[in-house]
Amino acid sequence: MDMKLTVLGSGTSIPHPRRTSSGYWLEASGSSLLLECSASTIHRLLQEGMDWTNLDAIWISHFHLDHCGGLAPFLAGTRHSHEMKMREKPLKVFGAAGIRNLLGSFNDVYNYKLFDQAFPLEVVEIEPLEKFVIAPGLEAVAMSTPHTDESHAIHLRDPNGATLVYTADTSYTDTIAAFARRVDLLLIEASFPKNKPAKKHLELSETMHIIRKAEPKQAVLTHLYPEWDEVNFEKEIAGYEPDCEVLQAYDGLKIDIFPQTKN
Repeated sequence: MDMKLTVLGSGTSIPHPRRTSSGYWLEASGSSLLLECSASTIHRLLQEGMDWTNLDAIWISHFHLDHCGGLAPFLAGTRHSHEMKMREKPLKVFGAAGIRNLLGSFNDVYNYKLFDQAFPLEVVEIEPLEKFVIAPGLEAVAMSTPHTDESHAIHLRDPNGATLVYTADTSYTDTIAAFARRVDLLLIEASFPKNKPAKKHLELSETMHIIRKAEPKQAVLTHLYPEWDEVNFEKEIAGYEPDCEVLQAYDGLKIDIFPQTKN
């Protein structure tokens, strides 16, 4: 089975008529993985027809609400869902140190019993640069990034050798290019087209520099602020003369990911 990515949310925390907050659905080797779980992700799963009741794992890159704000409501929903009552396989939630305490804090607001599910719920706190199996047949490595103390990018590989790196939110660092070296798909933030007002994000020139150094087979720019609405994306990208296809993420974008042929 090919690795397939669906963009559920290509935007940020700022309300936008066409872009919802961060969320990505990945299918690989018969497994399904949700990258991020913003508040809008829950609705978007249903809009895109995803088999959410068979979801294997959730990855939370960091604890900003436009990336994790839907996690507690999602688990509140699974707890009361008729479809989940018969589920037996575990659902795993992965994140940096502190993810369990974060969920516990949400849980304690009203004793939602988020950890009391009909199925096994496992919360796993990862260590940077240590390999782990994030879902059956899907190997992962996380790398700390300069955004928040707990922020991580993630590198994913399926048994066929297809690879994806998702940077999540980050400021510029050369280590991302090394981490994403020659992956089949680089899903990378490009929050602002230029003159970024937030130091701990990327603007287009920085994003394109990382892409040039990483040499991925394909790149998708995401986490796009409303400033992008007035920009001719294709014209801006063409000015950098990229060596690979560079796409603008949008809600509903679907991409098949194949391992690139090695010379």
